[in-house]
Amino acid sequence: MSHPEYQQKMFQEMEEKSIFEQARSYAYEYIDGIPEMPVFPSPENIKNLQAFDEPLNESSSTGREVLEKLHKWGTPATIAQIGGRYFGFVNGGAVPASLGVKWLADVWDQCGGLYLTSPINSKLEQVCEKWLVELLGLPQGTVAGFVSGTSMANLCGLAAGRFRILKNAGWDVNAKGLYGAPAVRIVAHEQIHASIKKTLSMLGFGIENIEWVPSDEQGRAIPEKIPELDSSCLLILQAGNVNTGGFDDFVNICDKANKAGAWIHIDGAFGLWAAASKSRSHLTRGIEKASSWSVDGHKTLNTPYDSGIVLCKDEEALVSAMQASGEYIIYSDYKDPLLYTPEMSKRSRAIELWATLKYLGKQGIDDMVTGFHMRAKQLEAGLSTMDLELLNEVVFNQVLVRARTEEITKNLVAAIQESGECWLAGTSWNGTAAIRISVCSWATTEADIEHTLDLIQSCLQEVAV
Repeated sequence: MSHPEYQQKMFQEMEEKSIFEQARSYAYEYIDGIPEMPVFPSPENIKNLQAFDEPLNESSSTGREVLEKLHKWGTPATIAQIGGRYFGFVNGGAVPASLGVKWLADVWDQCGGLYLTSPINSKLEQVCEKWLVELLGLPQGTVAGFVSGTSMANLCGLAAGRFRILKNAGWDVNAKGLYGAPAVRIVAHEQIHASIKKTLSMLGFGIENIEWVPSDEQGRAIPEKIPELDSSCLLILQAGNVNTGGFDDFVNICDKANKAGAWIHIDGAFGLWAAASKSRSHLTRGIEKASSWSVDGHKTLNTPYDSGIVLCKDEEALVSAMQASGEYIIYSDYKDPLLYTPEMSKRSRAIELWATLKYLGKQGIDDMVTGFHMRAKQLEAGLSTMDLELLNEVVFNQVLVRARTEEITKNLVAAIQESGECWLAGTSWNGTAAIRISVCSWATTEADIEHTLDLIQSCLQEVAV
């Protein structure tokens, strides 16, 4: 039987496997080059991305040609995020075992929506769910949905809260929608993450309807300023302020909210992992009193992208909020992942999450998470000797600092970023420019921190004249 030309070529490439060897060679070259490559690509390498501005070719290319072009122009324009001196956006590195497993899982190409589309993913979601509940100290019976990131995990948790609040008020939001529904009060403090605001807008609540709770100097909700709560309230708390790393007072606030019958959602994108560190777990004391939680594997745990997780102790609320039906959908007696997430066809994220948890184990996770705090404290000590003002209590992995003036602060950020030797982010804190340094890669060593401190001092001397 003859096959079309494109199909013959694909069968041949699958049989010869040379393009996979080529990809492996490029990947090894990239890994070996990480210590020396700029943390952020040079202007020249950014400009060279114009090589991709071309008309779509009429005839098909070979796999080799595609890989060659991507490696030649794409590799130099990447962020060296898996290295030890990337401190931007709380983006973690990637544990080697999880990268290797992702390569294998990519070849498996599993659709993780149903047990029948991927029994292995379904099983590993069950295992990860059990491990995470134990690791984070959450209530037994808590269920997990595996999504793209914290933004989507927040959406799931808040949608579950919306469903439960309205259901308790006698309103079926799935059947009746939001028109004419009883009011849901959104209570959140001033320092909630941008992803929460985005999610609330997507769910139809609107930013103007938020009842804002004042925050203290560390970006933590002030318990005494929380309004009188009731069963119509959806209260949003935070484990790890994105600027200061501050954690809300979960014990006292959750006790108050639970007494009122409110739904409590904790946004713990990077901070919830503090629960897995013996020395930092006090920061998350009381999180078990909440109703739902969001957390990212690709941040503090250092899984590859994308690996968001929603956790919810009210399984009915989460499954109802994420409802899925269709004549062609065949459910099983095992975990069908699409019941816990917005996606129906989805990547089997649990495979590399399982690999990371298995590879590190409880002690390895503790050591890695605790290590981020130790490196942040090393930064704090070094920065305190410079002509800079430390703005936060370094309780976890975030360091917030500023120079004497707004102009010097902004110029310092620019000089450090342009150096290519490390990358950290500018931010705004209490209306003024500041510098945020996020330590969240397993690859960051004491030497990386010393190198970064030397660079900051050198750049400060240049811009402060």
